[in-house]
Amino acid sequence: MPERSSRRRARRAAATLTAVVSVATVALTGGCTTDEGGAAPGAAAPRSPSPSPAFSWDASPASLAAVGDSITRGFDACSILADCPEVSWATGSDASVRSLAVRLLGTSKAATRSSNHAVSGARMAQLPEQMALAAQEKPELVTVMIGANDACRDSVGLMTPVAGFRASFEASMRQLRATAPKAQVYVSSVPDLKRLWSTGRENPLGKQIWKLGICRSMLADADDMGAAAVARRDAVRERVVAYNEVLREVCARDERCRYDGGAVFDYRFTGKQLSEWDWFHPGRDGQARLAEIAYRHVTAAAPPA
Repeated sequence: MPERSSRRRARRAAATLTAVVSVATVALTGGCTTDEGGAAPGAAAPRSPSPSPAFSWDASPASLAAVGDSITRGFDACSILADCPEVSWATGSDASVRSLAVRLLGTSKAATRSSNHAVSGARMAQLPEQMALAAQEKPELVTVMIGANDACRDSVGLMTPVAGFRASFEASMRQLRATAPKAQVYVSSVPDLKRLWSTGRENPLGKQIWKLGICRSMLADADDMGAAAVARRDAVRERVVAYNEVLREVCARDERCRYDGGAVFDYRFTGKQLSEWDWFHPGRDGQARLAEIAYRHVTAAAPPA
């Protein structure tokens, strides 16, 4: 009987020792177990992938492609009712303008490393096609200036709806990114057409040219200050403001896109900057001012606040 009791006491002591050893083992290993897909006890925690480096705007791109409308084609800057791309603010070669391409690339390189796909009369609906052509060249910078023709229609009712304007600009950016995902984009605001009317109407010859049908929604009956005419011009200006808000919003969603912050819209063009042929489109001096604005924003350390 005493022998049996001794054996029971020995078994209880052994069980107690086993439990103590198990608890100590768990404490030393921190209670780690191998879960499904997890690390084994004592294994180093897996490293998270390194974050992609943040995009940094290149203030000195080595190639440029321009898309847009008659302003970028230098329309009416050299002769009446004709394009003059050599004075284009974006890609022109004229020494008095010093286009953005010349300022960024130098005169010799600008001739071979820049291209102008803008089309006089183009509206935002035509921009995706232009952007596709520009993207094929894999430019480091694409300049965009378009929208005036969407507001410059024969009547207010024919102006491009804001929703359609937005859809076409978004499609243009998708078109670019599909082929040239790393291209930077500089987007100019649409000029204040009402300010151009106010300045240009001081010139009798210019007003005669306007009668040929240039931007009738804004320029028709240039001296009419009646309530209906004032309301019509205000409606055009409001639509331009809405277009610029679209340009700002869509551009802001793309880290490689920089909007001018309304700089062109806010610029106070005078008769000196307007075409001597129609007193509405930029002349050589006006093209030079647009080049200055673009260069300032493209080379700035940060986009406009």
